[in-house]
Formats: sequence, structure tokens, C-alpha cells
Amino acid sequence: MLFTPLALPNGAVLPNRLGKAAMEENLADDDHAPSDKLIRLYRAWADGGVGLIVTGNAMIDRRALTGPGAVVLENRTHIERFRRWTQAMRSGGAHAWLQISHPGRQTPAALGQPTLAPSAVPLDMGPFSRHFAAPRAMTQAEIDEVIERFAHSASLAEEAGFTGVEIHAAHGYLLSQFLSSLANRRDDRWGGDPERRSQLLVEVIRRVRQVVTPGFVVAVKLNSADFQRGGFGPEDAKAVVQRLNPLGVDLVELSGGSYEAPAMRGVVRDGRTLAREAFFLEFAHEIAAVARMPLMVTGGIRRKAVAEQVLVSGVSVAGLATALALNPRLPIEWRAGVEGTAALRPVTWKNKMAGAMAAIAMVRHQMNRLSRGRAPHLGVWPLRALVEDQLSVAWQARRYRRWMAAGQAA
Repeated sequence: MLFTPLALPNGAVLPNRLGKAAMEENLADDDHAPSDKLIRLYRAWADGGVGLIVTGNAMIDRRALTGPGAVVLENRTHIERFRRWTQAMRSGGAHAWLQISHPGRQTPAALGQPTLAPSAVPLDMGPFSRHFAAPRAMTQAEIDEVIERFAHSASLAEEAGFTGVEIHAAHGYLLSQFLSSLANRRDDRWGGDPERRSQLLVEVIRRVRQVVTPGFVVAVKLNSADFQRGGFGPEDAKAVVQRLNPLGVDLVELSGGSYEAPAMRGVVRDGRTLAREAFFLEFAHEIAAVARMPLMVTGGIRRKAVAEQVLVSGVSVAGLATALALNPRLPIEWRAGVEGTAALRPVTWKNKMAGAMAAIAMVRHQMNRLSRGRAPHLGVWPLRALVEDQLSVAWQARRYRRWMAAGQAA
């Protein structure tokens, strides 16, 4: 079942049901285009046998990045670098989708840029809140610009050879913020009741669909829940999916969490049960009841038996993230009947936020090794990975500020 093709609503066909889900690589070059290291990393995943490759966050606006090493696609300046990237991704026959995103209030303060959000509601992350500036509420003109930027980036992605885009409306980024009653306290057409809070996502999808060809995939990443009291939950997700049904969305990927409640960051644990390993599957059952498009579930899947159980449950694609950073050849091994898997050292820190940061740093450590043509180092210690990652991010932030200053001077 894992290796049977999947036809999407627009006629595109995934060669199998295993998808490489997005991870934050922070491997852009000095111009925030795909670097040689990033291209080498994605070729390793292409060689591993997945049917779908979704990139990490590609930013629609150089002023708003999820991290200082993020790729930016807002014009044609480095389109050839993006073509090289897509060629690497598609070299094994997989679909290649660019995940297009705007961080909103989750823009790191170290980047020195103004922070926009639906409303002037800062992140609540305890002592870690200082890493994010207090946002200001977006004007109508800024909302209109964001819609056009999503569409323009999608058009450029098609020109660069991607087979689709995934609009990121999860994990507490801008579109997810508009969906949440905790972050969105507007009383205009973009806020208030659930329908108005979902209006920006609806308009982005409509505009993207207008500028790409019918055979180009338009997918959406959506939280099944944000795991915050009074926030976005499964019933909200069901209502949003029902609004997406008539809009030409080809697939919805379900995940969960945000920077404030980082369920998606995969705190390393002993995942021996389906409930622990497929984090968001229970929510998918409810959402599948109303979805007319295929669903993909991402979050903690590491074993073939779990991936198969996800598909048996009615989900169409099993999304793999950390598992492929630890073993990029996992699909090939599964197809050959080998129960390939891998695990990192457990993170048992009491501070959950610090533990989540260490977990993602450990995964990024593996991606950095793969990007240099080296094998993963599964025994890396959490503290070492976190310190290395924080030093790298600090250096990249300085580089980003110089890049922005040079652009403004030019």
C-alpha cells in the first residue's frame, strides 16, 4: 500500500504514498537562494525513494523569515538556482513542492525587521519570548500585499520546475495566526467568527490557483490543533477543510502545534506505540470525514508498520520528517522488506521549550551532515547540537542583516 500511486484531484499522480515533510534546514546561500549544500541534501532524499518531497519554509518576503538561513523566493533573480534545486528533487521521480510561508509574529527579533501579525498580540513563551519582537496589527494594504506575494512566489515556483506548492497555514505562522482566536482579535472582514478568520487563507488559495496552471498542485498545511486552551482545535480544522473543499486544493497536510506549544518539533521520545509515533493521526480521522481531498499526516512516523497503519486508517500519504534526516534511504529499505529505522538520543530536559529547541537542533545536525555528503551522526548529544545550532543561527543573523542593508543601499 505504501508504494501504490496516488492520483490527486487535479490529475497529478504521486508515485507512492511516502512524503518527505518540511523541516527547517537553514541552508540558504549568501543571497538566500538554494545553496550547493541544500541541493546536495535534497538529492539524498530524492535518491531515497520518496514519492513526494516538500521543501522547508520558502519565504515570500525577504523582510519576514522563519530563520536567518531561510530560502527566499520573491523574484526571478536567482531562478536558475531554484531550477537546480528542483532538478535534484525530481531526479528520483518524486513530486517536488515548494512550501511557501510567512512567519508573522514568529519572525525572530535578531533579524531586526518589523513584525506583522493579525493583531498586536505578542508570543507567550516565558523567558524565550524575548527572542521575538512584539508585533503590530497588519493594515489592509499589507494583507493585500501578502496575498499577492503568496501568488507571485507560487508562480515563480512553477517557473522554476516545482510540481506544486504547499501553502503553510500551520505551526503558528501568519496564516495560522489568522485562523486562531488567540492571535487574531480583529473585528473586520479578517477576524471575529471562524469563517472570517479563515478568509485570508481562502483568498490566498484562490489567488494562487489563478496564477498557476491546472496541472500544478496546490496543497495546504493545516494544524489539526494548536494545543493551546481556547485556541485552534479539531472542530476548527474540520470547518476550515470544509471551506477548502470547493477551492481546488489537491491535498491537505495535517500537523499541529506552534512556537508557543511546539508539538510539531518532535521532542525525542521512546516512540514504541502508534499513539506516540503518529502524533496527529487521531485528529485526522475526524477531519477525513469531511475532506474531499487526500490527507497527509506528519508527525513522528519512524517505522514502516506505523506508516502502513496511517494509510489503513484512511489517510492517503504518510509524511516523514525526522526519520528521513536520520536515514534518507528509509523508503528504499522499506520497499526491499528491511525494517529500517533510526533514533536519536532522548531529550529528557525538564524545560520543554529548551528540550524542543535541542531536539530540532539534533535533527538539523543530521541535515548539515547529509548536506556535506556525510552519514548522519545519531549519537550527537543534545547540548552540543543546541550550542552549535545557536552559534550558527547567530552568525546567519548577522549575515542576513548585512544582506538586507546592502539591498537597501543598492
